[in-house]
Amino acid sequence: MAAPRVFTDQVLAEGIRIALETGPSHHLLRVLRLKAGAELSIFNGRGGCHRALLTGSDGGRAQVEVGDLDRDDRESPLAVTLAIGISRGERMDWIVQKSVELGVAAIQPLITQRTEVRLKGERSAKRLAHWRQIAIAACEQSGRNRVPEIHPPESFSSTLDLPAELRLVLAPGAEQSLAGLTETPSSLCLLIGPEGGLAAAEIAAAEAAGFLAVGLGPRVLRTETAPLAALAICQARWGDLR
Repeated sequence: MAAPRVFTDQVLAEGIRIALETGPSHHLLRVLRLKAGAELSIFNGRGGCHRALLTGSDGGRAQVEVGDLDRDDRESPLAVTLAIGISRGERMDWIVQKSVELGVAAIQPLITQRTEVRLKGERSAKRLAHWRQIAIAACEQSGRNRVPEIHPPESFSSTLDLPAELRLVLAPGAEQSLAGLTETPSSLCLLIGPEGGLAAAEIAAAEAAGFLAVGLGPRVLRTETAPLAALAICQARWGDLR
């Protein structure tokens, strides 16, 4: 069985001993029921992954000795920022999880004209922390050693200034297909609406700001399907999805 992968927010260095946070400690000690001597992989989302050894527990916290560093980040050569309208219920959770698995570099949640979820203050902070935990879990599962940045929700207009070599907005009925693009970017901003898509005025504003409107084919895709289809195409064309 492969060694369990564990995230910690602590500084890591070969030879040090650390006490893991409550969440990963519970998973290792109570869920997996690991004992002293168990081998682990541990990463902090800032690059690379350390081999590690579970040495015991103290006060319910797993005690770990950090070993040597594997510098392979498994990051795509295509840096994608996904700017997406916030969806209702678990749809946004699904989008965060799967887009991290597909190699997205950053996620910018957006408040658009058709966004029904309004996040402010403490509620926004809690939702952001929740999405970050989903991203961390997706990194643990997929083998990524850098946790993508998930930015606080912003207005649609703020997206128009996001930098990238190629900036695309998904627009049903667009003449240009995503798969038919001839550019070879190393960075990409992908702008997608929530349920119901972006309003016509928003698409027009994006195009005026330099975004290229692209489509994904003749069928209408759900808000949780469209970004994953688009990311898969982009990673297959310019990234590392083979």
